[in-house]
Amino acid sequence: MSVIETAGARVLTGHTGAVNSVAFSPDGARLSTASEDKTARIWNTATGELLHTLSGHEDAVFAAPFSPDGVRIATVSADLVPRLWDARTGACMNELRGHTIAVFGVAFNPTGKILATTSYDETVRLWETTSGTCLHVLEGHNDIVYSAAFSRDGKMLATASGDSTTRLWNVGTGACARVLTGHTGIVSAVAFSPDGALIATASFDGTARLWEVATGNCLRILNGHADTVWSIVFSPAERVVATASEDATVRIWDAATGAPIRTLEGHTDSAFVVAYSPDGKLIATASSDTTIRLWESSTGKCARILEGHMGAVSSLAFSPTERQLATASTDETARIWTL
Repeated sequence: MSVIETAGARVLTGHTGAVNSVAFSPDGARLSTASEDKTARIWNTATGELLHTLSGHEDAVFAAPFSPDGVRIATVSADLVPRLWDARTGACMNELRGHTIAVFGVAFNPTGKILATTSYDETVRLWETTSGTCLHVLEGHNDIVYSAAFSRDGKMLATASGDSTTRLWNVGTGACARVLTGHTGIVSAVAFSPDGALIATASFDGTARLWEVATGNCLRILNGHADTVWSIVFSPAERVVATASEDATVRIWDAATGAPIRTLEGHTDSAFVVAYSPDGKLIATASSDTTIRLWESSTGKCARILEGHMGAVSSLAFSPTERQLATASTDETARIWTL
C-alpha cells in the first residue's frame, strides 16, 4: 500500500482489483472503499493512511457505506453474506446470513439501526444492526433487486428491480405498500426527494420517472436521453433532479413540471454516476471515459475536469465538508480530490 500525491489529488493504492465504490464517514475524516479483490478498506482522508483492511469476504465487495453515526460499516458481496464491521477497529461484528445469491445493494436507515440489503435472489432483507437479526424478508420482485433507498423519516423503503418495477415497503411491517409500474426496462436507481413527497426512478428504457409517494401515481416521465439512465439524484437545494446516462450526457430536470432545464455535455463515454455537493452548488459526474467533471449547478458550466484515473470511474462521493471529492475506478485505485 502506498499513497501517491498528485496535483489536486491523493491516490489511494493497495487494492488488487477494481474499486467498486467509495463512501465518506459522516464527519468526513475517513473513507471506505470496496473492491473486486474481496476486501473493503478504511482510509484517513487527511493523510491517505490505510487504517484497516476488512478481510473475510470470499468474493467481490460491491459497497461499504458507513452508518449515519459513523460507528459501523456494512459490506455487501457476491459471496451472499453481508457483514457489519466496527468502523473504529475494523473488526467484523456480524455476518448477515439468509440471501441465496449475490448481494448487490445496501442502505442504512436514517438512525443507522436498520440495514437494507438487496440481492440477485429477488429479495430485500431488513436487518437490526446491533444484533444482526433479520427483521423482514421483502418478497414480491421477480428479478434482481439492484438498489434501495430509505425515506428521510425512515418509515418507507423504495427498491429498484430488473423486473421493471419499483416497490414501496412499510419498514415497520415489511409489507409492500405500492408497486410502481410503467418502465419498460430494468429500473437501475431510485431516490426520494428531500421532502419525502416524490420518488425518482431511472431505467434502462432511457427514461426517468417522478412518482407521488402518497398515491404511487406517475406524475412525470422524463424523456430526452438516448440510452440507459444509470443514476438519478435530487438536488438538496432546489426542486430539481439530475440524471446520468449511457449516452454520455447528464440532464437536469424541473421536478415540479418534468421540463428539461439543461444538458451537461462533455464526457466522451457513458456517464455512470451523478451527485450534488451538500450545498447543491456543484454537480459531479463520473464516466467510463476515465474522467470526473465538476459543473456549476446554477449555470451548467463545466468548472473543472479531474483527470488521472486510468480506467472507468464507477463511483464518487462528496465529503460532508464539501472540500473533498472521492472517486473509485476500475484501475484499482481510489482518489481524494481537493476542491
